[in-house]
Amino acid sequence: MPLPTPSPAVVAALAPTGTLRAAINLSNFLLVTGRGADGNPEGVSPDMARELASNLGVGIELLRYKSPGEIADAADSGAWDIGNIGAEPARATSIDFTAAYCEIEATYLVPAGSAVTSVEEVDQPGMRIASAVRSAYDLWLERNLVHAELVQVSGLDGSFTAFVEQGLDALAGLRPRLLSDVERLPGARLLDGRFTAVQQAMGTPRGRDEAGFEYLAAFVEEAKGSGLVARLIEKHGVTGLSVAGPA
Repeated sequence: MPLPTPSPAVVAALAPTGTLRAAINLSNFLLVTGRGADGNPEGVSPDMARELASNLGVGIELLRYKSPGEIADAADSGAWDIGNIGAEPARATSIDFTAAYCEIEATYLVPAGSAVTSVEEVDQPGMRIASAVRSAYDLWLERNLVHAELVQVSGLDGSFTAFVEQGLDALAGLRPRLLSDVERLPGARLLDGRFTAVQQAMGTPRGRDEAGFEYLAAFVEEAKGSGLVARLIEKHGVTGLSVAGPA
């Protein structure tokens, strides 16, 4: 069903300045795949924000953040109106998230000679896992690991370097990124399966008018159901993203 015309209350809640200020996580290489001639980020995430602004009948300002943690930190500052990041409980204290519009599989890379053969075998006493701190999968590991030690490092490149230089037992990451990392390490392997799937969603700062969030949630469902998300994934040639199921 097509989205209804947004009410003035919806527009005021989602774009109180008259321009939709969209927080974009530049570190997600699947959702932000390049820059336009004007320097603005391009990809599935920016295009979702642009489509929302078009529906609201307002202009768009793409605010660039180096990491999802920075977006979450700024949720209470009033700096942005919508944030496009992975939905995680640790972030939901300050952000109201829609259902996911796409998913990204997260798994482990293990070094040459590792006896580990499955994702389930990684969470064992004595195992050390490199992870990009405050990424969505890192937050999941913080909540769910029981026995293994999580070695949290800033950034994707930082976690790869720590994995190699410290001789760690596993590198956590998004499967598409790990597919390139494994090529750099002779004998290394990606484990089949996944320990989680990162739920990429849209969110608004908590405390805004509920009408805005309800419209945003409906926008995400319509974007999935109409095929918009699938078309954006195809348009930007992204491998490793899948359209999330309906809420």
